[in-house]
Amino acid sequence: MSLPTSQGSEGMTGRQCFHCKQWIEQGEEHDCWTTTEAALTEDLSEDLQDAWERLRETAVSFGDQRIYASHHSIMFSRTSCYFFVRPKKNFLEVCIFLPRVLKGPQVRRADEASKSKVANILRITHRDEVEPPITGWLREAYEFSATKTAAARKPAARKSRRR
Repeated sequence: MSLPTSQGSEGMTGRQCFHCKQWIEQGEEHDCWTTTEAALTEDLSEDLQDAWERLRETAVSFGDQRIYASHHSIMFSRTSCYFFVRPKKNFLEVCIFLPRVLKGPQVRRADEASKSKVANILRITHRDEVEPPITGWLREAYEFSATKTAAARKPAARKSRRR
């Protein structure tokens, strides 16, 4: 599928990005999906900056993983994403992937992400909220992501047929 192009006021052709609505001249490189942690967190209030730093430090303490920014989110991944943070103006939206729905006042909603994962959505507004049970849920998601990957690599057992 090609995006519509049109003639600009200078006579040059280009297109409008579907995602960010920016005008891109023909031949100009554009990747609005690429960003950095710093770019996503630079406009946060001091309380949210502190909460973000504590969330990141907590996740890093779990062990080996990849942390990267993608579009409007900061992803935490082993072989697949086990949680992400979407910085908003007044809160950090945290999405934790677990095989179950979390119960607690911090949980805003839970959506089925796949047959085996539930996306649990939380809101964090202050550093002091990054403590149990949230830190426990994050560790559980980190550990679950490893077991989920190991289970996916294992060939499925065959059922025997009785005649």
